[in-house]
Amino acid sequence: MEASSTLDLTGAEFPRSSGYDAAWMLDNQMGPNALWLAEWLTESMKLEPGMRVLDLGCGKAMTSIFLAREFGVRVWAVDLWMSPDNNWRRVQEAGLEGPICPVLAEAHALPFAQGFFDAVVSVDAYHYFGTDELYLHYLSRLVRPGGQIGVVVPGLAQPIDAGVPAHLLQPQSNGKVFWEDECHSFKTADWWRALWNRCSKVEGVSADLQPDGWRHWRDFERALEAAGKATFPSDAEALEKDAGRTLGFVRVVARRTEAEAVNLYDSGIGKAVGIDR
Repeated sequence: MEASSTLDLTGAEFPRSSGYDAAWMLDNQMGPNALWLAEWLTESMKLEPGMRVLDLGCGKAMTSIFLAREFGVRVWAVDLWMSPDNNWRRVQEAGLEGPICPVLAEAHALPFAQGFFDAVVSVDAYHYFGTDELYLHYLSRLVRPGGQIGVVVPGLAQPIDAGVPAHLLQPQSNGKVFWEDECHSFKTADWWRALWNRCSKVEGVSADLQPDGWRHWRDFERALEAAGKATFPSDAEALEKDAGRTLGFVRVVARRTEAEAVNLYDSGIGKAVGIDR
């Protein structure tokens, strides 16, 4: 995947991602540039060759390919919407059949043993399920003590308690309105930090807003427009108007403690504790 000369998605802020073909990134996108986000996230994690890593909500496996290639880790590429067959094809095309295993699974029913993973990574997916107060308790079960959990999600630069800003509710020139009900899963770094700090299964929680994250988001939307490869109508205009006042990306990272975690999503828990009789 050598860098393409037809479209420039390189930059000093993302030196690892700059080595990947721009057309490949555009063809396999499902939203903002997943490689840029994965690179920013992993700057705050310590991934070493041979580690077992869960890539939760991997989409079309771009981030899984990035993790395996850049850090030499073994990756379980889990997604609900993308078929393992198509992700396996992309993995084969990347020549990474050895370290990557595509898996079809729902985030509350992950088919892995307790303590199996050295790290969990989730790029542009965790907000779909992780705002649940109990979810981190569940997910942490799969990580060994001392292991890492890191996510990057679309988020807010500041709370919007007074209401969604008008420029995010107005139709753009292409007719698309940026703000949808699902956007209420966007939270501030402070919100995520507080949520994770309430979970005794993790420690050393850090959460921050990506500098100029809105600009990277806008620039990739424009690249998709220019290449004619946008899956959905562009949000570049709304992001430009917002200019980071409201929108951006939030990174959250923590270490697993030794505290025991219970799977409250397990349908068999009633029998396990002896009350289903």
